[in-house]
Amino acid sequence: MMTKKRISNVPTNIITGFLGSGKTTAILHLLKNKPKNEKWAILVNEFGEIGVDGSLFKGQHSENQGVFIREVPGGCMCCTAGLPMQIALNELLTRARPDRLLIEPTGLGHPIEVLGVLSGEHYQESLSIHKIITLVDARHLSNEKYTNHETFNQQIAIADIIVGNKSDLYQDADRNALKFYAAKQGASHAKLLITEQGRLDLSWLQGITQSTKTSSHHHHENYQPTIIDIPISESGFVKMENQGEGFKSVGWKFAQHQIFERDKLFSLLSGLNIERMKAVFITECGIFSYNLTTDGLTEMPLDTCAESRVEIIAQNIDTTWEQQLLDCIAMNE
Repeated sequence: MMTKKRISNVPTNIITGFLGSGKTTAILHLLKNKPKNEKWAILVNEFGEIGVDGSLFKGQHSENQGVFIREVPGGCMCCTAGLPMQIALNELLTRARPDRLLIEPTGLGHPIEVLGVLSGEHYQESLSIHKIITLVDARHLSNEKYTNHETFNQQIAIADIIVGNKSDLYQDADRNALKFYAAKQGASHAKLLITEQGRLDLSWLQGITQSTKTSSHHHHENYQPTIIDIPISESGFVKMENQGEGFKSVGWKFAQHQIFERDKLFSLLSGLNIERMKAVFITECGIFSYNLTTDGLTEMPLDTCAESRVEIIAQNIDTTWEQQLLDCIAMNE
């Protein structure tokens, strides 16, 4: 009987950045350029309880293509001594036996704590921590909502590479502001690169991290482990909420037979005045992913998804959103 080779020194990159900085788009771009003979594993963490990114990745990449996905929804994955993260990561590594591991913490997560777990004794032999990449929308550097947020600053301080993303929307002053701000956060050692639409080069992933920051003594008092696959009730949907770091999230998961009207849905989602929205929906025109940031709503076709999911992050939750979503469901003939 053959014994499986031990998992050792898997090159591991943390790809971090605040809400709406373009992390998911960047990872999708990297996956498009993944060497065909390599297996990559992606561990996705989301602030909301429902989890949308996993469906988004799976809608474009399959295990047959060498892409393995695992989600840890429900807030910062470093909580409770990293248990949710360790369970998900162990399962992912065993299943994928990857050539590279990408970790995408939530935009409100604490990358120093995540690095602490990955660098700890448990993963000392199995993982090799490579470059930590932080995506930043440099236009936000003039907004105190971001610059006064501990997580925003921590993400910059921990980086080996700071990527000024969405550069096609910058003024000249934005590039200079990013260089100055990185130095102010103690990241003057970090390489500063500018890109647009999440176009990261594969070469940026290479090389051991220089970051030595592995603990910020951060704790979540109210953290509760989440159950990803809560069964959908007879109402045809399940709703979950979360809050922390000055933001609230609300999400819904709808039964597969619920078909949404694409035009109504687009109109509703594009009109939301919120911090962030991600969704995958089954519509009468096919399956689509939706991504709403301060720059507007984007829609992209997907090959597949198990059910419709939507996650909204805002400073205040509007109680009418649920009914508005239900109103977008096509009436059965």
